[in-house]
Amino acid sequence: MDGPSAPGPMISADGHIDFPLLPESLWRDGAPAALRERMPRVVDTPRGRTWVSHQGAPLGLVGGMGSAGRPYVPGEIHRSDRMAEHGLYRDQSRGVMRPAIPELRVRDQELDGVCGEVVYGILGAASRLDDLEVTDCVTHTYNGWLAEFCRKAPGRFAGIGCLSSAQPESAALELRRCADLGLGGAELGMSHDMLPLWHPSWEPIWRASDDTGLPVHIHTIGPRPDTRFMSDPKHYRPWLATHMTAFQIPMMAVCAAVIFGGALERHANVKVVIGEAGIGWLPYALERFDYEWEDQFRDLIPRPPSEYWRRQMFATFQIDRTGLENVARIGAETVMWGSDFPHPDGTWPDSREILRPQLAGIAPSDQRKILFENAARLYRFPLAR
Repeated sequence: MDGPSAPGPMISADGHIDFPLLPESLWRDGAPAALRERMPRVVDTPRGRTWVSHQGAPLGLVGGMGSAGRPYVPGEIHRSDRMAEHGLYRDQSRGVMRPAIPELRVRDQELDGVCGEVVYGILGAASRLDDLEVTDCVTHTYNGWLAEFCRKAPGRFAGIGCLSSAQPESAALELRRCADLGLGGAELGMSHDMLPLWHPSWEPIWRASDDTGLPVHIHTIGPRPDTRFMSDPKHYRPWLATHMTAFQIPMMAVCAAVIFGGALERHANVKVVIGEAGIGWLPYALERFDYEWEDQFRDLIPRPPSEYWRRQMFATFQIDRTGLENVARIGAETVMWGSDFPHPDGTWPDSREILRPQLAGIAPSDQRKILFENAARLYRFPLAR
Protein backbone atom coordinates (compact mmCIF):
# COMPACT_ATOMS: atom_id res chain seq x y z
CA MET A 1 0.00 0.00 0.00
CA ASP A 2 1.13 3.55 -0.72
CA GLY A 3 0.15 6.84 0.85
CA PRO A 4 0.66 8.67 4.10
CA SER A 5 -1.50 6.33 6.17
CA ALA A 6 -0.15 3.09 4.71
CA PRO A 7 1.19 0.78 7.45
CA GLY A 8 4.92 0.16 7.58
CA PRO A 9 6.33 -2.96 9.27
CA MET A 10 3.68 -4.81 11.27
CA ILE A 11 3.78 -7.21 14.20
CA SER A 12 0.50 -8.90 15.05
CA ALA A 13 0.27 -8.91 18.85
CA ASP A 14 -2.66 -11.34 18.92
CA GLY A 15 -2.64 -14.66 17.08
CA HIS A 16 -3.56 -18.19 18.13
CA ILE A 17 -2.68 -21.85 17.86
CA ASP A 18 -5.82 -23.60 18.97
CA PHE A 19 -6.31 -27.03 20.48
CA PRO A 20 -8.01 -28.56 17.38
CA LEU A 21 -4.92 -27.83 15.26
CA LEU A 22 -2.34 -29.60 17.43
CA PRO A 23 -0.77 -33.03 16.79
CA GLU A 24 -3.06 -35.83 17.87
CA SER A 25 -0.27 -37.67 19.68
CA LEU A 26 0.95 -34.63 21.63
CA TRP A 27 -0.92 -35.09 24.90
CA ARG A 28 -0.42 -38.82 25.42
CA ASP A 29 3.21 -38.67 24.33
CA GLY A 30 3.85 -35.83 26.80
CA ALA A 31 1.97 -37.34 29.74
CA PRO A 32 3.34 -39.52 32.56
CA ALA A 33 2.12 -43.11 32.46
CA ALA A 34 -0.34 -42.54 35.31
CA LEU A 35 -2.19 -39.83 33.35
CA ARG A 36 -1.95 -41.16 29.81
CA GLU A 37 -5.44 -42.68 29.68
CA ARG A 38 -6.99 -39.48 31.00
CA MET A 39 -5.52 -37.22 28.33
CA PRO A 40 -7.62 -35.68 25.53
CA ARG A 41 -8.08 -37.92 22.49
CA VAL A 42 -9.71 -37.95 19.05
CA VAL A 43 -12.87 -39.99 18.41
CA ASP A 44 -15.15 -40.46 15.42
CA THR A 45 -18.53 -38.72 15.76
CA PRO A 46 -21.41 -37.98 13.35
CA ARG A 47 -19.93 -34.46 12.94
CA GLY A 48 -16.48 -35.81 12.10
CA ARG A 49 -13.25 -36.57 13.96
CA THR A 50 -13.54 -34.73 17.26
CA TRP A 51 -11.30 -33.97 20.21
CA VAL A 52 -12.85 -35.03 23.53
CA SER A 53 -11.77 -35.07 27.17
CA HIS A 54 -11.55 -38.42 28.93
CA GLN A 55 -15.02 -37.74 30.37
CA GLY A 56 -16.31 -37.21 26.82
CA ALA A 57 -16.65 -33.41 26.81
CA PRO A 58 -16.25 -32.13 23.21
CA LEU A 59 -13.18 -29.95 22.57
CA GLY A 60 -13.69 -29.25 18.87
CA LEU A 61 -13.47 -30.85 15.46
CA VAL A 62 -9.99 -31.82 14.31
CA GLY A 63 -8.97 -28.93 12.07
CA GLY A 64 -12.04 -26.91 13.11
CA MET A 65 -12.26 -23.12 13.29
CA GLY A 66 -11.16 -21.17 16.34
CA SER A 67 -10.75 -22.27 19.94
CA ALA A 68 -14.07 -24.15 19.86
CA GLY A 69 -13.16 -26.13 16.71
CA ARG A 70 -16.35 -25.20 14.84
CA PRO A 71 -17.02 -26.47 11.31
CA TYR A 72 -16.51 -24.01 8.49
CA VAL A 73 -19.89 -23.19 6.89
CA PRO A 74 -19.60 -21.19 3.66
CA GLY A 75 -21.56 -17.95 3.71
CA GLU A 76 -21.99 -17.86 7.49
CA ILE A 77 -19.10 -15.52 8.45
CA HIS A 78 -17.63 -13.12 5.90
CA ARG A 79 -14.16 -13.13 7.42
CA SER A 80 -13.97 -16.93 7.47
CA ASP A 81 -15.05 -16.98 3.80
CA ARG A 82 -12.02 -14.80 3.00
CA MET A 83 -9.77 -17.23 4.86
CA ALA A 84 -11.35 -20.14 3.01
CA GLU A 85 -10.53 -18.47 -0.31
CA HIS A 86 -6.87 -18.95 0.59
CA GLY A 87 -7.34 -22.66 1.31
CA LEU A 88 -6.96 -22.49 5.09
CA TYR A 89 -9.88 -24.74 6.00
CA ARG A 90 -9.40 -27.02 3.01
CA ASP A 91 -5.88 -27.72 4.20
CA GLN A 92 -7.03 -28.23 7.79
CA SER A 93 -9.69 -30.70 6.65
CA ARG A 94 -6.97 -32.85 5.07
CA GLY A 95 -4.67 -32.65 8.10
CA VAL A 96 -2.37 -29.79 7.07
CA MET A 97 -2.69 -27.47 10.07
CA ARG A 98 -0.97 -24.41 8.60
CA PRO A 99 -1.20 -22.25 11.73
CA ALA A 100 0.64 -24.95 13.74
CA ILE A 101 3.46 -25.51 11.22
CA PRO A 102 6.13 -22.79 11.60
CA GLU A 103 7.20 -22.46 7.97
CA LEU A 104 3.58 -22.41 6.73
CA ARG A 105 2.53 -19.92 9.38
CA VAL A 106 5.42 -17.62 8.39
CA ARG A 107 4.23 -17.84 4.77
CA ASP A 108 0.67 -16.95 5.80
CA GLN A 109 1.90 -14.00 7.84
CA GLU A 110 3.94 -12.72 4.92
CA LEU A 111 0.80 -12.91 2.76
CA ASP A 112 -0.79 -10.55 5.31
CA GLY A 113 2.22 -8.20 5.41
CA VAL A 114 3.16 -9.22 8.95
CA CYS A 115 6.81 -9.62 9.98
CA GLY A 116 6.29 -10.99 13.51
CA GLU A 117 3.48 -12.48 15.56
CA VAL A 118 2.51 -13.03 19.19
CA VAL A 119 0.90 -16.46 19.58
CA TYR A 120 -1.63 -17.31 22.29
CA GLY A 121 -2.57 -20.88 23.12
CA ILE A 122 -5.11 -23.42 24.28
CA LEU A 123 -6.64 -22.14 27.51
CA GLY A 124 -10.12 -22.01 25.98
CA ALA A 125 -10.08 -25.79 25.54
CA ALA A 126 -7.97 -26.54 28.62
CA SER A 127 -10.58 -24.85 30.81
CA ARG A 128 -13.14 -27.46 29.65
CA LEU A 129 -11.11 -30.51 30.71
CA ASP A 130 -12.62 -30.52 34.22
CA ASP A 131 -9.64 -32.40 35.67
CA LEU A 132 -6.98 -30.34 37.44
CA GLU A 133 -4.18 -32.87 37.00
CA VAL A 134 -4.92 -33.25 33.30
CA THR A 135 -5.21 -29.49 32.79
CA ASP A 136 -1.83 -28.91 34.43
CA CYS A 137 -0.25 -31.67 32.33
CA VAL A 138 -1.78 -30.37 29.10
CA THR A 139 -0.66 -26.78 29.68
CA HIS A 140 2.82 -27.95 30.74
CA THR A 141 3.12 -30.07 27.59
CA TYR A 142 1.78 -27.33 25.35
CA ASN A 143 4.25 -24.76 26.69
CA GLY A 144 7.18 -27.00 25.83
CA TRP A 145 5.76 -27.65 22.36
CA LEU A 146 5.18 -23.93 21.79
CA ALA A 147 8.76 -23.05 22.73
CA GLU A 148 10.03 -25.55 20.16
CA PHE A 149 7.59 -24.15 17.56
CA CYS A 150 8.99 -20.64 18.08
CA ARG A 151 12.61 -21.83 17.91
CA LYS A 152 12.00 -23.20 14.41
CA ALA A 153 11.44 -19.66 13.06
CA PRO A 154 13.83 -17.37 15.00
CA GLY A 155 12.71 -13.77 15.32
CA ARG A 156 9.22 -14.43 13.91
CA PHE A 157 7.15 -15.56 16.89
CA ALA A 158 6.70 -14.70 20.56
CA GLY A 159 4.89 -17.60 22.19
CA ILE A 160 2.54 -16.95 25.11
CA GLY A 161 2.59 -19.88 27.52
CA CYS A 162 -0.56 -21.12 29.27
CA LEU A 163 -1.12 -20.95 33.04
CA SER A 164 -4.00 -22.65 34.81
CA SER A 165 -5.84 -20.27 37.14
CA ALA A 166 -6.84 -23.00 39.59
CA GLN A 167 -3.73 -22.83 41.80
CA PRO A 168 -1.77 -19.55 41.84
CA GLU A 169 1.35 -21.13 43.38
CA SER A 170 1.68 -23.81 40.69
CA ALA A 171 0.79 -21.27 37.99
CA ALA A 172 3.63 -19.06 39.23
CA LEU A 173 6.06 -21.98 38.96
CA GLU A 174 4.91 -22.58 35.39
CA LEU A 175 5.36 -18.89 34.59
CA ARG A 176 8.99 -19.17 35.73
CA ARG A 177 9.35 -22.24 33.51
CA CYS A 178 7.90 -20.29 30.56
CA ALA A 179 10.64 -17.70 31.11
CA ASP A 180 13.28 -20.45 31.14
CA LEU A 181 11.83 -21.86 27.90
CA GLY A 182 12.33 -18.49 26.20
CA LEU A 183 8.62 -17.78 25.69
CA GLY A 184 7.48 -14.19 25.22
CA GLY A 185 4.89 -14.15 28.00
CA ALA A 186 2.41 -16.24 29.95
CA GLU A 187 -1.38 -16.16 29.83
CA LEU A 188 -3.34 -16.55 33.03
CA GLY A 189 -6.39 -18.65 32.30
CA MET A 190 -9.63 -16.76 32.91
CA SER A 191 -12.87 -18.24 34.17
CA HIS A 192 -16.04 -16.64 35.45
CA ASP A 193 -15.70 -18.30 38.87
CA MET A 194 -12.01 -17.59 39.57
CA LEU A 195 -10.82 -15.31 42.35
CA PRO A 196 -10.75 -11.65 41.23
CA LEU A 197 -7.32 -10.36 40.30
CA TRP A 198 -7.25 -7.87 43.18
CA HIS A 199 -7.18 -10.83 45.59
CA PRO A 200 -3.89 -11.39 47.46
CA SER A 201 -3.86 -15.06 46.41
CA TRP A 202 -2.46 -13.92 43.05
CA GLU A 203 0.68 -12.46 44.60
CA PRO A 204 2.86 -15.45 43.51
CA ILE A 205 2.00 -14.64 39.86
CA TRP A 206 2.95 -10.98 40.20
CA ARG A 207 6.15 -11.86 42.06
CA ALA A 208 7.17 -14.40 39.41
CA SER A 209 6.50 -11.90 36.63
CA ASP A 210 8.52 -9.23 38.47
CA ASP A 211 11.43 -11.61 39.02
CA THR A 212 11.56 -12.92 35.45
CA GLY A 213 10.40 -9.88 33.48
CA LEU A 214 7.88 -12.11 31.67
CA PRO A 215 4.65 -10.19 30.88
CA VAL A 216 1.36 -11.55 32.24
CA HIS A 217 -1.38 -11.84 29.61
CA ILE A 218 -5.11 -11.82 30.26
CA HIS A 219 -7.09 -12.69 27.14
CA THR A 220 -10.73 -11.74 26.90
CA ILE A 221 -13.26 -14.55 27.34
CA GLY A 222 -16.41 -12.46 27.04
CA PRO A 223 -19.31 -12.09 29.48
CA ARG A 224 -20.67 -15.06 31.41
CA PRO A 225 -22.88 -16.84 28.84
CA ASP A 226 -26.58 -17.27 29.51
CA THR A 227 -26.73 -21.01 28.84
CA ARG A 228 -30.52 -21.10 28.68
CA PHE A 229 -30.45 -20.16 25.00
CA MET A 230 -27.19 -21.67 23.68
CA SER A 231 -28.92 -24.74 22.24
CA ASP A 232 -32.28 -23.15 21.39
CA PRO A 233 -32.55 -22.85 17.56
CA LYS A 234 -35.27 -20.20 17.84
CA HIS A 235 -33.23 -17.86 20.03
CA TYR A 236 -29.63 -18.85 19.28
CA ARG A 237 -28.83 -16.12 16.74
CA PRO A 238 -29.90 -13.10 18.84
CA TRP A 239 -28.27 -14.74 21.87
CA LEU A 240 -25.00 -15.14 19.95
CA ALA A 241 -25.12 -11.59 18.56
CA THR A 242 -25.60 -10.19 22.05
CA HIS A 243 -22.78 -12.31 23.48
CA MET A 244 -20.31 -11.48 20.70
CA THR A 245 -20.92 -7.74 20.59
CA ALA A 246 -20.46 -7.44 24.36
CA PHE A 247 -17.41 -9.70 24.32
CA GLN A 248 -14.73 -7.15 25.21
CA ILE A 249 -16.46 -4.92 27.75
CA PRO A 250 -16.00 -7.22 30.81
CA MET A 251 -12.26 -6.55 30.56
CA MET A 252 -12.87 -3.15 32.16
CA ALA A 253 -13.40 -4.95 35.49
CA VAL A 254 -10.31 -7.09 34.96
CA CYS A 255 -8.21 -3.99 34.28
CA ALA A 256 -9.58 -2.26 37.38
CA ALA A 257 -8.84 -5.31 39.54
CA VAL A 258 -5.20 -5.47 38.45
CA ILE A 259 -4.67 -1.77 39.17
CA PHE A 260 -6.69 -1.32 42.38
CA GLY A 261 -5.31 -4.58 43.80
CA GLY A 262 -1.92 -2.86 43.93
CA ALA A 263 0.06 -5.45 41.95
CA LEU A 264 1.56 -2.77 39.69
CA GLU A 265 2.46 -0.57 42.66
CA ARG A 266 4.19 -3.45 44.46
CA HIS A 267 5.93 -4.73 41.32
CA ALA A 268 7.14 -1.97 39.02
CA ASN A 269 8.74 -4.52 36.69
CA VAL A 270 5.43 -6.29 35.94
CA LYS A 271 3.86 -5.75 32.53
CA VAL A 272 0.24 -6.82 31.89
CA VAL A 273 -1.31 -7.27 28.44
CA ILE A 274 -5.08 -7.29 27.99
CA GLY A 275 -5.43 -9.43 24.87
CA GLU A 276 -8.09 -9.00 22.16
CA ALA A 277 -9.96 -6.61 24.43
CA GLY A 278 -10.24 -3.67 22.06
CA ILE A 279 -9.39 -0.14 23.12
CA GLY A 280 -12.51 1.96 22.47
CA TRP A 281 -13.71 1.52 26.07
CA LEU A 282 -10.39 2.57 27.59
CA PRO A 283 -10.74 6.40 27.56
CA TYR A 284 -13.95 6.12 29.57
CA ALA A 285 -12.51 3.40 31.83
CA LEU A 286 -9.36 5.33 32.68
CA GLU A 287 -11.36 8.48 33.38
CA ARG A 288 -13.72 6.48 35.59
CA PHE A 289 -10.86 4.76 37.43
CA ASP A 290 -9.18 8.10 38.14
CA TYR A 291 -12.41 9.72 39.31
CA GLU A 292 -13.20 6.93 41.77
CA TRP A 293 -9.60 6.87 43.00
CA GLU A 294 -9.66 10.62 43.64
CA ASP A 295 -13.09 10.48 45.25
CA GLN A 296 -12.74 7.53 47.63
CA PHE A 297 -9.99 4.98 46.91
CA ARG A 298 -6.70 6.85 47.40
CA ASP A 299 -5.95 4.48 50.30
CA LEU A 300 -5.55 1.55 47.87
CA ILE A 301 -2.79 2.90 45.61
CA PRO A 302 -0.72 6.10 45.82
CA ARG A 303 -1.00 7.18 42.16
CA PRO A 304 -3.92 7.72 39.78
CA PRO A 305 -4.85 4.46 38.01
CA SER A 306 -4.16 5.96 34.59
CA GLU A 307 -0.49 6.33 35.57
CA TYR A 308 -0.19 2.60 36.18
CA TRP A 309 -1.93 1.95 32.87
CA ARG A 310 0.55 4.05 30.92
CA ARG A 311 3.53 2.69 32.83
CA GLN A 312 2.82 -1.03 32.85
CA MET A 313 -0.20 -2.12 30.80
CA PHE A 314 -1.07 -2.77 27.16
CA ALA A 315 -4.18 -3.69 25.16
CA THR A 316 -4.55 -5.23 21.71
CA PHE A 317 -7.23 -4.53 19.10
CA GLN A 318 -8.24 -5.74 15.62
CA ILE A 319 -10.79 -3.20 14.41
CA ASP A 320 -11.37 -0.23 16.69
CA ARG A 321 -11.69 3.16 15.01
CA THR A 322 -13.22 4.72 18.14
CA GLY A 323 -10.21 3.73 20.20
CA LEU A 324 -7.75 4.99 17.60
CA GLU A 325 -9.56 8.32 17.36
CA ASN A 326 -8.95 8.67 21.11
CA VAL A 327 -5.49 7.13 21.24
CA ALA A 328 -3.94 10.25 22.81
CA ARG A 329 -6.11 9.66 25.89
CA ILE A 330 -5.09 6.01 26.08
CA GLY A 331 -1.42 6.43 25.23
CA ALA A 332 -0.09 5.24 21.87
CA GLU A 333 2.71 3.50 23.77
CA THR A 334 0.14 1.15 25.39
CA VAL A 335 -1.69 -0.03 22.25
CA MET A 336 -0.83 -2.97 19.96
CA TRP A 337 -2.63 -4.22 16.87
CA GLY A 338 -3.31 -7.93 16.28
CA SER A 339 -4.93 -9.84 13.41
CA ASP A 340 -6.41 -12.64 15.59
CA PHE A 341 -5.18 -15.19 13.00
CA PRO A 342 -6.53 -17.81 12.37
CA HIS A 343 -9.77 -17.10 14.22
CA PRO A 344 -12.80 -16.72 11.97
CA ASP A 345 -13.43 -13.09 12.97
CA GLY A 346 -9.80 -12.10 12.35
CA THR A 347 -8.49 -9.72 9.70
CA TRP A 348 -6.15 -12.13 7.83
CA PRO A 349 -5.38 -11.98 4.91
CA ASP A 350 -6.69 -8.39 4.52
CA SER A 351 -5.11 -6.73 7.54
CA ARG A 352 -3.42 -3.86 5.72
CA GLU A 353 -6.57 -2.94 3.81
CA ILE A 354 -8.65 -3.09 7.00
CA LEU A 355 -6.14 -1.00 8.95
CA ARG A 356 -5.77 1.79 6.41
CA PRO A 357 -9.04 3.70 7.11
CA GLN A 358 -8.63 3.16 10.86
CA LEU A 359 -5.23 4.86 10.79
CA ALA A 360 -6.42 8.02 9.01
CA GLY A 361 -5.35 10.98 11.11
CA ILE A 362 -2.93 9.00 13.29
CA ALA A 363 0.58 10.47 13.31
CA PRO A 364 3.13 8.23 11.53
CA SER A 365 5.19 7.97 14.73
CA ASP A 366 2.15 6.69 16.64
CA GLN A 367 1.26 4.31 13.80
CA ARG A 368 4.71 2.78 14.07
CA LYS A 369 4.33 2.36 17.84
CA ILE A 370 0.92 0.72 17.53
CA LEU A 371 1.75 -1.58 14.61
CA PHE A 372 5.35 -2.43 15.39
CA GLU A 373 7.50 -0.75 18.03
CA ASN A 374 5.44 -1.49 21.15
CA ALA A 375 5.31 -5.22 20.41
CA ALA A 376 8.92 -5.29 19.22
CA ARG A 377 10.14 -3.81 22.52
CA LEU A 378 7.84 -5.81 24.81
CA TYR A 379 8.59 -9.15 23.14
CA ARG A 380 12.14 -8.43 21.97
CA PHE A 381 11.53 -8.77 18.25
CA PRO A 382 14.25 -7.30 16.00
CA LEU A 383 13.63 -3.55 15.78
CA ALA A 384 15.59 -2.82 12.58
CA ARG A 385 12.79 -3.44 10.06
